[in-house]
Amino acid sequence: MNGLLETAGKIYENTLFVYGLVLLFTYALLAILSMLAIRKYVKRNNTHQLELLSSSPLAPGITILAPAYNEGLTIVSNVRSLLTLNYPRYEIIIINDGSADDTMEQLIKEFKIVPVDFAYNVRIQTKPVRSIYKSTDPAYSSLVVIDKVNGKSKADAVNAGINIATFNYFVCTDVDCILHKDTLLELIRPVMQEERKRVIAVGATLRIANSSEFDEGVMTRMRAPKQLLPRFQEVEYIRSFVLGKMGWSYINCVPNVSGGLGLFDREVATRCGGYDHSSFGEDMELLTRMCRYAHDNNINYAVRYIPKTLCWTEAPASIKIFSRQRVRWSRGLAQLMAAHFSMFLNPRYGRMGLIVVPFNFFFELLAPLVEFSGIIVYIILAALHLINWPYALLLLLFVYTYAIMITTISILWDQLSFRYYKSWREVASLCLMPFLEFLLYHPLIVINSLRGYYNFLTGKRSTWGNMQRQGFGKKK
Repeated sequence: MNGLLETAGKIYENTLFVYGLVLLFTYALLAILSMLAIRKYVKRNNTHQLELLSSSPLAPGITILAPAYNEGLTIVSNVRSLLTLNYPRYEIIIINDGSADDTMEQLIKEFKIVPVDFAYNVRIQTKPVRSIYKSTDPAYSSLVVIDKVNGKSKADAVNAGINIATFNYFVCTDVDCILHKDTLLELIRPVMQEERKRVIAVGATLRIANSSEFDEGVMTRMRAPKQLLPRFQEVEYIRSFVLGKMGWSYINCVPNVSGGLGLFDREVATRCGGYDHSSFGEDMELLTRMCRYAHDNNINYAVRYIPKTLCWTEAPASIKIFSRQRVRWSRGLAQLMAAHFSMFLNPRYGRMGLIVVPFNFFFELLAPLVEFSGIIVYIILAALHLINWPYALLLLLFVYTYAIMITTISILWDQLSFRYYKSWREVASLCLMPFLEFLLYHPLIVINSLRGYYNFLTGKRSTWGNMQRQGFGKKK
């Protein structure tokens, strides 16, 4: 019996070794591709181009869609932030998704909005729209507010905004986000620069807003989060966007555009049916369907990412809220893989089918399962004295130091390229987080991923939920 277990253990160890080796190689390749992509971005783009575009009558119109559910604490400052954006042609559509707090009352009072007759063309089915509001103040002429019945998902709210969008491109963001004043200029630039492909989506780097300073919805001082959980998320975001998304963008294999900030081709998104209101990962699901539609209709498409931080979002500061968020994300990933598994290793879908979907399956979906099963197997093998401890500890040390190296490279490369933090002391404090991430933060990710998979398999109900924002304000 011990001999059989030992053989099975060795097979598992070898399989795990190959799995880990491929993953480590992939991250090393992404790091190289990311550096090439960021160098290309810095070399190709300059402030003068933005100045010309900001005053150009040829700039494509953009609709900003921002769903709001119980966001009374931050709604006014966030709408003001959107109103300060530097772009010649854009509109802002706030979708009040049946908020139970004073979100709607604050919008009416602050921006002097009143109900208006509005041609509502239902391209995508949503929960009923009660009223559409516009401001009586000419200063807010670009602002439109939709008041609708709660759809129990962000997707339903955004789809209502797509139905009344005026322009060919829309930017989806959250009202708990603060955008850089040049966000629209930066997002539309890849669309205008691309000559051979149709850019159907553009994403940009998101950062954590906790502990940073804002004044009337404008970022005045960027700081590393002081609380431990948001600080871990800041490090995770830097690694994910600066290293991961930029690396994938270089070879046109972007797996998803964040729901916090993304620009989309409205025609393609509408023809795909808009956001899936039943999905818990609506941002990734929409992009997958858009890419699938492009392949099915012979559209030579591209999805681009921008390394520059254009959006700051308030991260969950409590484990309860953080867990709720990550359970939803992992459940959404499981839904996505189940719905689009026919693309897996399907050459008909090009890089999407041969690279993006397989990577998401093996190294995003299966990773928590592999880690959890690995712990169980090693506990059993340790109890039976079947582990080669010198080899196992050496392998663990290698993985631990490699993870620290990759994350540190991401942080330093980001700071050297854009100098977001005024003090290198803040950067150094962030570089300490990877040493603790393996022990304190990563187990939370694995546990909540497994909970999300369980909810997906059992069909457990879940809703958008209240994220309990702390709000943005000036330093006191």
